[in-house]
Amino acid sequence: MSPAAATGPTTMTQRISSTLRHTLLLLLAASAAGCSTFGSDNTTNRKNSVYLNERFQADETFSRLFDASVEDTCEAARRALLSQGYVINLAQGGSISGSKRFQPEGEVHVEISFNIVCVPEGGAGKLATAYVSALQDRYTVKRSTNSTSLGVSAIGSISVPLSSTSESLVKVASETIPAGQFYDRFFALMQKMLREQAQGVNNAEAAP
Repeated sequence: MSPAAATGPTTMTQRISSTLRHTLLLLLAASAAGCSTFGSDNTTNRKNSVYLNERFQADETFSRLFDASVEDTCEAARRALLSQGYVINLAQGGSISGSKRFQPEGEVHVEISFNIVCVPEGGAGKLATAYVSALQDRYTVKRSTNSTSLGVSAIGSISVPLSSTSESLVKVASETIPAGQFYDRFFALMQKMLREQAQGVNNAEAAP
């Protein structure tokens, strides 16, 4: 028996064993990389979570105290919205809601919706806090093509293809407008409406 024949099976076994070890090492490395990536993605998602930015700070200006009753405060809010072209969707009790649509770009539509709740402060009913939040919804135009066929029976089974394009608005974003100057301007307009309401009452009482 030749030396090559004597050592052949052993050499092949060693090669197979080496290949298996190499494959196992590659699989372990890939598994470790996958776990690392998965963990990294989870960490990134946690860092980007919106609720982490919700601080519940006491200095947020989503509310304002007014020297007026609940009824007068909500009425001032209703008139403030009406004066700016908003459509009132609800006006009952201590709640007001209204909305207005905008088209800042050709195929972009935006709707702002106000929700206002008026709450009494103190026992005399002469003070009220207005809690206001505004939601901004963003829409874009989506087009879809509808195809139909028209059979002409007089000349056989010939069909003439017809197509039409329909458009619809699709919501692509929705966000509560953050506290800041937007609400400050609205509260200032409410205060102006309250002064006008009080002046109207005074004039009516002074009239003979």
